[in-house]
Amino acid sequence: MKTRALSPGLEIQARIRPVTKISISEAIAQQIMDLIANGELKPGQRLPSERELCKDFGAGRSSLREALRCLSIMGVLNARVGEGTSVALDGEKFLGKIVEWRLITEKHDIENLLEVRIALEGVAAAKAAAFAGEQDIALIDALIGRMKEAVDDAKRFAALDLEFHVALAKASGNALLFDLVSMIRGQLARGLSKVLHVPDALPLSLKEHIAIAEAIRRGNSAAAQKAMQAHLGDALKRYDDAMEKQMPVRRSAPRGAKSR
Repeated sequence: MKTRALSPGLEIQARIRPVTKISISEAIAQQIMDLIANGELKPGQRLPSERELCKDFGAGRSSLREALRCLSIMGVLNARVGEGTSVALDGEKFLGKIVEWRLITEKHDIENLLEVRIALEGVAAAKAAAFAGEQDIALIDALIGRMKEAVDDAKRFAALDLEFHVALAKASGNALLFDLVSMIRGQLARGLSKVLHVPDALPLSLKEHIAIAEAIRRGNSAAAQKAMQAHLGDALKRYDDAMEKQMPVRRSAPRGAKSR
């Protein structure tokens, strides 16, 4: 006896479990996200009606609507009057909002930020060496020239430093790399303001940027990646050394001295 295949809508409903968590709307949103992550809800696919979803989740309409509203704001779902709710076709908006929100709401110390940049921008430099066009090279060279002129101005140098890294990410030809570097520009600016105030940081940083630019100009991906990682690694070391010098030195109390 053949079993009748379920329609896509009924298959999704069969996977839904009644909600038991305290935050009902959050639990609903998590289940929907899980269904999308597992590929059971596909981009562009329409969700069952509110009535059916309320029954399957074992939840009230207000909780369901709150979950759907939150996922729509994030860009995971598209809700249109008269058309119902469907999974978004493009996840770029969702990814961007998640990363941006984490950067805004979470505190990232300079060490963590630079460690992430070493991995991320090392790849961007290698890609830029392989795929940068004439206009990309011209922009990178122009930025190096302006950085040379600003080597005695920490604020201006920091702005150009930031522009250099974003231009390099764009030259990589990898849209995701460019988006990620662009998204953390505010965090990069805050980090650079601390790193570039370390003694002798500006001339050293300029020298390191010139090495990156030269490797990209030669089209040497391995050298560009190595130069970028060395630059960010040295920046991290300069910051750590400066922070150590600022730490108050604890003096041990003389033996026999009484604490007050």
